Amino acid sequence: MSRRPYSSDAALHADVVIVGAGPAGCAAAITARQLELETVVIDRDPSPRERPGESLHPGVEPVLGQLGVWASVEAAAFLRHTGQYVAWGTPRRFVPFGRDDAGPWRGLQAMRAELDTILLERARELGATVLRPCRALSAIVEDGTLVGVRTSIGILQSRITIDASGMGSWLVRELALPLVCRSRMLIARYGYASGRCRALDRAPTIVADRDGWTWMARVRPGVYAWTRLDVRPRRRHPRWSPEALHTLVPLGQPRGADVTWRATERSAGPGYLMAGDAAAVLDPASSHGVLKALMSGIAAAHAARRVVDEDRLGGDASDCYARWLESWFERDVVRLREHYRIFAAPLTWDSRGHLRTVPRDGDRLRLSVRPDVLSIPVGI
Repeated sequence: MSRRPYSSDAALHADVVIVGAGPAGCAAAITARQLELETVVIDRDPSPRERPGESLHPGVEPVLGQLGVWASVEAAAFLRHTGQYVAWGTPRRFVPFGRDDAGPWRGLQAMRAELDTILLERARELGATVLRPCRALSAIVEDGTLVGVRTSIGILQSRITIDASGMGSWLVRELALPLVCRSRMLIARYGYASGRCRALDRAPTIVADRDGWTWMARVRPGVYAWTRLDVRPRRRHPRWSPEALHTLVPLGQPRGADVTWRATERSAGPGYLMAGDAAAVLDPASSHGVLKALMSGIAAAHAARRVVDEDRLGGDASDCYARWLESWFERDVVRLREHYRIFAAPLTWDSRGHLRTVPRDGDRLRLSVRPDVLSIPVGI
């Protein structure tokens, strides 16, 4: 990898440039280095941001092991649970994850900033160059092929750019890529509270009611998180929180995230791949947001390796990756539709989807929510 002082006529060259240092971006960076690709990761934030606590299904363990971080995740002493309480059109009951000869399977209640730090340090350990704070300003396109990224600290040239920017979907805006929307707008609200709620100490709880669902969990000793999604749109007080947590002390203002079911029509193309929420978004009830981010990052890195080996910017590797992501998204949409049939006001479905182009920077949609990543294993 060659380095020269940044200027308008100097650039950093790499096989792969990854935009975003969340789970998808870090998994892509770790795997790219395992595959001996010269790798640069950029992220706009100087350090990992606090995001909602992530409930990770036991199935994430072998993936974290493949990335070489499972020992570090275990050492972080995240809270563990063997299942969760579910009331989804049925009386409240405990739903275990399962068990084998070694005992019950246990999920993780990971804090995202800590998890992201563990993943990013692994990428650095393997030789990835990490540039932060570094903002992706514009895509550099030549003859219809993405060949680099113009950033806040200079130009990065690459064989492949992987967009792992999260729900902000940087390349969707930059390249004006069309989105397929499978639901009307859905906003998930989330917040934290401190104190003691014994009913949540054993395991997370998700409860569906007439208008939507609420998830609550202890995410660290003395700290509880909640998420609320209203399927039937309704106005709530800015400081609304679940009744079960009213005796606790709120930590900051509740926040929101646009979790409308959507996917880009072209998650791979000449010179680029998209991973994690940058490629497709479902609401937290889809149950495996972080797992999907990790796996898509790994798959994107393998596709990048094939593209570099074939000396072609696109082709079979990119096409196979895009079809795999699309298939996963569509299966999850079908499953979520079935789960949501219990609500009195079902979402407005369009079996063919609806094409929507996200405006570029000057005309982008204005939302009063932050594009934070949420993931809850619902077990329904």
